Amino acid sequence: MGAKAKKALKKNMKKIAASAASSQLPPPQNSKPSADFLPLEGGPARKAPVTSQPLENKATVLYIGRIPHGFYETEIEAFFSQFGTVKRVRVARNKKTGKSKHFGFIQFEDPEVAEIAAGAMNDYLLMEHMLKVHVIAPEDVKPNLWKGFKCNFKPVDSVQIERRQHNKERTLEEHRKMLQKVVKRDQKRRKRIQAAGIEYECPELVGNTQPVPKRIKFSED
Repeated sequence: MGAKAKKALKKNMKKIAASAASSQLPPPQNSKPSADFLPLEGGPARKAPVTSQPLENKATVLYIGRIPHGFYETEIEAFFSQFGTVKRVRVARNKKTGKSKHFGFIQFEDPEVAEIAAGAMNDYLLMEHMLKVHVIAPEDVKPNLWKGFKCNFKPVDSVQIERRQHNKERTLEEHRKMLQKVVKRDQKRRKRIQAAGIEYECPELVGNTQPVPKRIKFSED
């Protein structure tokens, strides 16, 4: 082996030894920990808080949608009591007719029972209706949700009110005003018919004039 070959071999050996030593060095350690949040305008970086314990479930109110006809407060309380103790039940109703709006709310004493009931009864087929049940967060429950939930609703009988209004006893002045309104409506109807170009003779109103009471003179004898 010549002198030039020996020199080239020594250089190659030195390069291999330097690369092996650099690979055995420990990696550089970062003195600053990694930050999850970087401030917008300078300042130190912040680490996200680590929650070791899960948030406590406090939701006890359920929403019930697509309630079938005949499945009201008493039936809902009796049916859902199989899961646990029921505190309050309310079915949304029409203020005039008292009929159900097919949705309502129910409250349990235990949040775990409420969550189990929501999971079991959601998409449950009941009386040909697919129920929709889900838990309502405590911050979404309105303060007046349970206002008057125990009151027995009495629907307004509009027919009876109109009957009393129509059949009530009227004085002579009230009767005269009522006849004037009837005559005005009849005149407006005649004008609309005439403006439409329809040849029609409207029947005359009977009893639209109230006779004036006669004055009786008594003789002095």
